[in-house]
Amino acid sequence: MGAFAYVAPSNLEEALAVLKEHASAGTRAQLLAGGTDLLVQLRSADKTPRTIVDIKKIAETNRIDIGSEEVYIGSAIPSAVLNENTELAALFPGLLEAADLIGSTQIQGRATVGGNLCNASPAGDSIPAMIAAGGVCVIVGAKGTRELPVEDFLTGVGKNALEPGELLLGLKFKRPGPRTADAYLRFIPRTEMDIAVAGCGVSVTLDQNGTCTAARVAIGAVAPTALLVPAAAEALLGSKLDDDALTAAGAACTAASSPISDKRGTVEYRRKVVAVLCRRAAAIARDRAKG
Repeated sequence: MGAFAYVAPSNLEEALAVLKEHASAGTRAQLLAGGTDLLVQLRSADKTPRTIVDIKKIAETNRIDIGSEEVYIGSAIPSAVLNENTELAALFPGLLEAADLIGSTQIQGRATVGGNLCNASPAGDSIPAMIAAGGVCVIVGAKGTRELPVEDFLTGVGKNALEPGELLLGLKFKRPGPRTADAYLRFIPRTEMDIAVAGCGVSVTLDQNGTCTAARVAIGAVAPTALLVPAAAEALLGSKLDDDALTAAGAACTAASSPISDKRGTVEYRRKVVAVLCRRAAAIARDRAKG
């Protein structure tokens, strides 16, 4: 292993100062929200020297705010904390389903959806769920704060939109209105604690007659990044989310995917499975929205 330094700023100002110093000097600083991916990386191929900046002591990254119009989740909130929040589970069951899939119970005491997002794995379970729920990244740096939709935060395999000197403060979601619900499903070869072969998150809003008036569909593990699939949402709009609409949405997910073949699944298999997951997740979201 290379030479490493570790700092744990107690507030946001200290963290930004450390990041600015490294950005100005051209040296590497790497953020730690949970560390469950970072520690694996340090022991494998990526052993270059760096300063690890632990953001778990910063108040703004450890806050959950559930307001009348907006929900904020700090980037360092462990999955275990999210999963115990009953109000959050009622608002975003799909998102919490995805968070509950990140590793074992022990891992979830450290793992965060913010870290899962920044790690930018194509198979990150929480990412399609956050996209489907309309998540917006709150990013802070020396130039101030900016916001970016989750689907635009991902720039490639293991790559995100953070500039040198910036960190992900948290994620914002519009509080779901009446008859709005989400769901997330993935397929894995094993029964648990495996990486998704394909994943799909769906959020729908229904009117009083059960007609879909708004939808968001996102897929994961079938392209270099998790993707928002507008064509799948279009297939659901104006329908009662019947079999024909669900089939059309699934076909749109297949068309949007660009997977690879590996030991866990072929291109053809992944393209077929993501359509099945879309149909099933949309049906679950529909039934939840109906109450």
